[in-house]
Amino acid sequence: MSTPVPDVVTATVQSDGVALVSIHRPDVKNALNLDVRQCLARVFLALAADKAVKAIVLTGSEQCFVAGADVREFADATPVQMYLRHTERLWQAISQCPKPVIAAVNGLALGGGCELAMHCDIIIAGRQARFAQPEVKLGLMPGAGGTQRLIRAVGKFQAKRMLLSGCQVSAAEALAMGMLSEVVDDDKTLERALALAAEIARLPRLAVEQIKEVTLLGAQMPLEGALALERKAFQLLFDTRDQKEGAQAFLQKRSAQFQGE
Repeated sequence: MSTPVPDVVTATVQSDGVALVSIHRPDVKNALNLDVRQCLARVFLALAADKAVKAIVLTGSEQCFVAGADVREFADATPVQMYLRHTERLWQAISQCPKPVIAAVNGLALGGGCELAMHCDIIIAGRQARFAQPEVKLGLMPGAGGTQRLIRAVGKFQAKRMLLSGCQVSAAEALAMGMLSEVVDDDKTLERALALAAEIARLPRLAVEQIKEVTLLGAQMPLEGALALERKAFQLLFDTRDQKEGAQAFLQKRSAQFQGE
């Protein structure tokens, strides 16, 4: 099934339960304008509600993931105009998606593109990919989580180097900092992301969703509260059919047949 979304965002749900979401604005290196953000939000909300979808891969093109926000759209904007855009609500459709989201990044992931990748759960990057938060060079700062997600991912010293200088970092540097999950050859980026998504899609859906929810919420909580949240989610999964199937399959030395229940 393929769902076109006005020219720039497409979502295709494969038979293995993996949805591929692609951004296509090659004339501006996939720059994010309000239309693209709205399209992405609609797509992710629809995929979140689609029971056939078990994992999502988000990508740009082979040459560029997303080169940043579309500066032409806000160069002369007022604070009130920026406030009324409420783009945080659009980003939340991605960050709060209950299903695992994998970013497949080739080429540039700058500014909003870097932030978009960090909204995902896993980032697979090609060797020539480059990441940056260059907003400071426009007299601005990241406004879609760049300061907060980056510092949580790589620590304050590497994050501040990127944020304060606007420098680009290579995929190898980003991997060493803990910003990425894997680095692969450029022509294997999407293939690897889809394969990993398919691997996750075969696992128990409710367990996968609980793992994602607990890791995201727990990271913002004191340790004792986060551990309690983890225990409750762990206990809850004992009421699922897939937990019983997984345990029996292990004891019987056979492959589990998970049903997502």
